[in-house]
This record gives sequence, C-alpha cells and structure tokens, in this order.
Amino acid sequence: MARTDIRRTPSREPRKPGKPAKPELTGWRKWLRRLFVWGLTLGLLALGSLVVAVALQARSLPGFEELKSNPVGQMIVVRARDGTELVSLGPSYGKWLSHDQIPQVMRDGMVAVEDRRFRSHFGVDPIGLARAGYVAVTSGKSIRATSTISQQLARTVFLNNSRTLGRKLREGVIAMALEWKFSKDEILELYLNKVYFGGGAYGVDAASRKFFGHPGTQLSPAEAAIIAGLVKAPSNYAPTADRQAAIDRAKVTIELMEKNGAITPAQALAADFGQVSFAQEAGQNSVRYFTDWALPQLDLLLGENNEPIEVWTTLDVNLQRAATEAIQNNVPNGAQGALVSMDRDGAVLALVGGTDYVTSNYNRATNAVRQPGSAWKLFVYLAALEAGYTPNDEVIDEPVTIEGWSPRNSGGTFAGKIDVRSAFAYSKNTVAAQLGNEVGFATVAGMARRFGITTPISTVPSMVLGSNEVRVIDLTRAFASISAKGQAVEPYGINKVATTDGRVLYERERKSGPMLVPAYVAAGITDLLQSAVAIGTGSAAQIGRPVAGKTGTTSSNKDGWFMGFSSGVTTGVWMGRDDSKPVPGLQGGHAPARAFAAFMKVAVANRPVEKFDTEMTLPAWQLEPDDGQLMSGSPDDFYYVDEQGNLIEPTRAGRGSASPPSAPEPGPNNGLEEVLPPAANEEFLNEATGRDRPG
Repeated sequence: MARTDIRRTPSREPRKPGKPAKPELTGWRKWLRRLFVWGLTLGLLALGSLVVAVALQARSLPGFEELKSNPVGQMIVVRARDGTELVSLGPSYGKWLSHDQIPQVMRDGMVAVEDRRFRSHFGVDPIGLARAGYVAVTSGKSIRATSTISQQLARTVFLNNSRTLGRKLREGVIAMALEWKFSKDEILELYLNKVYFGGGAYGVDAASRKFFGHPGTQLSPAEAAIIAGLVKAPSNYAPTADRQAAIDRAKVTIELMEKNGAITPAQALAADFGQVSFAQEAGQNSVRYFTDWALPQLDLLLGENNEPIEVWTTLDVNLQRAATEAIQNNVPNGAQGALVSMDRDGAVLALVGGTDYVTSNYNRATNAVRQPGSAWKLFVYLAALEAGYTPNDEVIDEPVTIEGWSPRNSGGTFAGKIDVRSAFAYSKNTVAAQLGNEVGFATVAGMARRFGITTPISTVPSMVLGSNEVRVIDLTRAFASISAKGQAVEPYGINKVATTDGRVLYERERKSGPMLVPAYVAAGITDLLQSAVAIGTGSAAQIGRPVAGKTGTTSSNKDGWFMGFSSGVTTGVWMGRDDSKPVPGLQGGHAPARAFAAFMKVAVANRPVEKFDTEMTLPAWQLEPDDGQLMSGSPDDFYYVDEQGNLIEPTRAGRGSASPPSAPEPGPNNGLEEVLPPAANEEFLNEATGRDRPG
C-alpha cells in the first residue's frame, strides 16, 4: 500500500470571522516603534539616575538645626582714607523666627509672589519650566525659567549666583534633595530666615527691624507685602534705596496675593501703604553714593572672595560732608545735583550722586548722562591749540553757518575781532563752531575720547557746543588730566583691601599715565581756563587763589555745569532735573559755580597755593624754521587713537615714519563716529613740517 506524504503545518488559531490579519510593522512604523522603546528606556534610566543623585544629595545635606546656624553673606567694613569707618556692609541677622512665629500674611505673601505652586511641586516646577520654554519659543527670547523657593534656598545656602547650566542643574538637584529631606514648612522657615532682602538684611526679622524698626513678628499686611516684594531685586526695591519703588512693588505683591486667594479683596483694599512708617537709618546718606560706585570694583580687584574684609578707600570724610552741603545749599528747588572731586592722581576725594540717598539712590555722578553745554569746549580748544593756535591769536566773533547750522551766542551779540583767550573766557559759540569746523569735528571727537569720554560721540557740527551726553565723573577726569599738565588721570576709589586679621589682599600701585597732549597744549588750555574764571563766565567760582575752570549751560536751562581745578584738586559739579525739564535761572556760572567755590574753599584750605603753568613754549616746527630745521621736533609731539580706541605714542610704537598713520575714513553710522582720527592729520603735518613745499 502506497504511503501518502502528508506535510503538517503549524496549528493556527482560527481566525474569527470578519477580523483581518494583523500586518507586520515595516518601514517608518518599525523605526518609530524602536525610537519609542529606546526613548522610554533612556528616560527611565535618566529618571533612575536622577532619583539616585537626589537621594545621595539628600543624605549629604546638613540637618535642620545645622542649617539654621549656618550664616551666609560677606561682611565688608569700608574705611575712609584716614582709617575712619564709613559703613559696615554685609549680613545683618535678626532673631530666628520659627514657622509659627512668622506672620501668616508674610508666609502667604512670599509664596504668592515667588512660588505660587510651592505646596504642590517637588522642588522644581515643571509647569513653570514648560511655560518659560513656551514663552521663549513664541517670543524668540532666551528662556527665563523662574526659580522655586526650594531652588532659591539651595542657591542661597549652597551655591553662588552664576548663570551657568551646570550650576542650574546642581541647583535643581539640591532643591529636590531639600524637598526629600525636609517638610514644606521647614523649607519655608529656612528660606524666610535666610533670604536676602536688601540693605544688608538677611531674614524676615532683620528686614523688619532695618526697614520698619520693629521685630518681624509684628508685621502688618502692607509691611509684609513690601518685604515679600524685595527678593526679586533687593538693590532696586529696598526702602533704603528707593522708598517709592518698594511701595510700588508691594502693591504688585498685594494683587498677586489676592489673585492666588491668600487674602480677600477686602483685605487687599485694607493694605494702607500711606500708614507705613520707615525707620530712619544713620550713615545712609551721601557716602553711600561713593560706596555704591567703589565697592563693585572689588570683583575685579579680588576675584571670588567670601572672607570678611576691610576696604581702605580714597574718600575724605570732611570733604564728603562739604560736598554734600555744597550741593544741598545751592541746588535749585526741584532739581538734583552731583559732584565729583579728584586728587591730582585720580583718587576720588568726594562723590555726591544726588541731594538725598534715602529718597533716591540713583547715582547721577557716575551713571547719569547729560549734555555738558559749553564745558565741552575744552576739547574744541584743545584740538585747536594742538593744531597750532595760541591764546593770543586773533579770531572773529561773527555770524557763521556750517552745513545749514547757525550757532548763536548767549547774549545774541557779536564782538568782532577778539583773541582766542577772550573767546573762550566769554564762551563765544560762533568762535567754537569755526574752530571745530577748521580742525575737524572728528578731531574734536578724538580729543574727547583721548581724555576719557566713554559715551557715544556724534560728529555733527553742533557737537562743538556740547550736544553729546557725558557722565560727570568722565568730564571731571578730563579736567583732572589738564590739571596734571596733560598726563592721563584715571579715577579710583580703593587704596587697599585686607582681611580682618590684617592679611593684605590688594594694594594699589602708584603709576603714571601717558601724556595725552604736549606740555605746551596743556599750558595753553590752562591759560584759557584760568581766564574763564578770572574775567569770564566762571567768575562765581573764584576762591581767593588761582582757579581754572569752565561753565556749561544747555538749551532752555536744562543742565548747569562747572568744571575746574585748583592746587591739585579737580572738581566737577552738575545740576538739573532727572526728567530733563528746564530749571528757571539755571546756568553753569551761577548755582554750579557757587557750589564749586563752597566746596573748593574747604578742599584746598590746607594745601599750598599753586600758580598755573600757562607759558606756551612752542615746539620748533611751529616756529619760523631755520634752514635744516624743517623736521625738528614734530613727530614726537603727537599721539593718536588706533582702530581699537587705544592711545598710541609714535616713538614707543617702533614706527619708522615721522607722522602717525592715517586712520580709516569713518563710515556712516547716523552721525556717530566709528574710528577716531589721529591727533593731527596728514595735511596739517605736511604744512607744519614743510613737506608740501616745493623743493
């Protein structure tokens, strides 16, 4: 019987009627599935690693009691030049308040304004991060994720304020570890007792005592709102810096508390900021303008340093007091004033940035930019003197039009033929315009840059009358360099820094700056400045000894200036309104000059009388040359500014040419200079040295 070969197939589950066969994954579906599996695996691994990292970090964290006793912040004792303690800055700690001792409104206010999901997140707020990412993508701006209270505590206690990605990741891990190890109430207690609230105050109790004069347990809703609003920017919102800014920020805090249900609408309306009484602080006026300017320089001088330190500054206590009184006694009603005074080496002896630091800590001496008016003519006449003019040369005060611009003199009259000295003393605008046009407006801009003006400079014709804005400290520096007979002066405020046990961390080295103009140019401009005080617009600045200076008044009396020097002390005074509105009767020769005189009488009282060197010994190339002397003396007298803005002295640059290289032509930039020209251009040098004469 024949065998029948029967092939058996694997048994299959009977297909249900109507159900199609399940297709195998192919192509992009297959890769998508693999991508999902790998992504899920990597995500789980990352999550596991994060959990391990947080657990290990939590184990290494100090205990709650240890964290309570661990202070933060650096103590800085600031001393005057004679060693007198000016102010002690740094951490100020009040009494530690337990969670229950901190008023409920204070706790609610802080959560509302800093971290409204504090009770629900695990140390990092995913919703907040997602929202920040969405805003960054839709607005095109960089991501700005807000930190939770736990993250801020981690940064305050364990980290620094650097904005690196690594530091931010560590902050997140520590924040989650804090949440792992401590309760929400404990974290909030630590935070409210350690966070910085401005004015040197760390913690709620210290802030309450500093700003309101009573313990933190007695905070009213309005006071709690003020304190809660400080964390975002303590230096800007602290009542010691700006009371109105603190109140405005507190109103935002009240709105957030109401929005988040921390207080009722009735309680929000009951928060009366008009009844808030701020504590008066000693030592917060005037001198703080100086410390606000000087102390940030420690970051450059020391680098990262957390040790308690003592800082010896250049400030003279008596002169600071005299400067404050000079401004307050002479500034017009409704106006502000600023004063900077420097010794002959650039040491800042006094610095006043406003009429009252408590009312406004805005430093008008170092931060405000204002038009200097005729005080800018310093650079016009410096350029003219360097180009060959002398104080006795004849000029003509007459109507003039340059590129459609027609300057007018203050009195509306013209004197005709006068000498350069008289034109400067009586601040003749038409003469300044002619000189600026002759030497070149870019040359005037280059001279201003050379003498330390750091703000943008326009080279339109009206720039010769001070249409460019400057800082008081920069213009004072320029006049100080004239007082130093043309040598560059750099303002500084710190002489020495040492630890509290006497170890010196920094000590300023005495060094001389480069010569900015030849000696004869410095002598010539000093002659003009002395005449402006003796017979001209600055007569109110006379103090019974030689004074050299210049007034400045802008259109509609918006700004008034007096800049000058005597016996090695250079002082600049500015007055005007912060909103740049006109001040009736404000002129540089009136209130600013009187304030200058009042201060300088004190500043130079114990210094010998010094006569100015005003004799101009001209270089050989500027005199009628004898045969064989056509090239004598010229090349070494000139300095120029290179493309990077560096001052170059030709004889030290190793250059073989007798004249400075021509600077590139400035490109169009809405009237702003891009590259500053040499101190003297090629055409002028050719004429001066005779190189353009036929052989």
